Amino acid sequence: MIRGTMADLTLREYDSRVDLDISLAREVAAALEDAISARGAASLAVSGGKTPIGMFQQLRQMRMDWSKVWITLVDDRWLPVDHPDSNERLARVHLLKYQLEAAHYVSLHNDAATPEAGLAEVEARLRAIPQPFDVLILGMGEDGHTASLFPCAAELEDACAPESSQLLTAVNPTSAPYPRISLTLAAIARARNLLVHLTGARKKTQFEAAMANPTEKLPIKRVLDAANGIRHVYWAE
Repeated sequence: MIRGTMADLTLREYDSRVDLDISLAREVAAALEDAISARGAASLAVSGGKTPIGMFQQLRQMRMDWSKVWITLVDDRWLPVDHPDSNERLARVHLLKYQLEAAHYVSLHNDAATPEAGLAEVEARLRAIPQPFDVLILGMGEDGHTASLFPCAAELEDACAPESSQLLTAVNPTSAPYPRISLTLAAIARARNLLVHLTGARKKTQFEAAMANPTEKLPIKRVLDAANGIRHVYWAE
């Protein structure tokens, strides 16, 4: 149910995480179907971590023509795709199964030693996906990072350049393990539907504090301030 708004940013609160997962999966599927009807194909970028697992399991039950959908990740750790901490591994285990095996999945990883070395090839690959993204789902860390746009990263300002034509950036956070590859703020902000998925009282408090802070703009606020499409926040305890 919708419980409040922050300007035109809609906050949707749910009584349970299962209710949230079902509602979010339905909204994602509806937006993808609208895109297919309008443009013949659709694109979806998803985040990793534990929060979206239940939603992934709901989404893969949605009946639609998944062969017309392109799927990628918002970000990933620069790790082998079978590593336990790989977002791609999580997506393959929990999302890219059954009906969704028909979707076109675009990996953010290659065999280069570093994300910097692999960036150009992955960027070229990603440009095959219909742009801007029809649906993009973000999470948020306790430090206000979203995607792999970390406040501590030396690459942050370049990654957050609002007029950047780059889709991807390499990121080396000092407060989290592993080098990363991430969509840039500009690529995220162009999404037609930008959805934030949060769980737990602490995350809600941190999100509201980040959005209300006029002096220190954390990445989650910077992204949502720059977004020019539909913006919804989904939250459950």
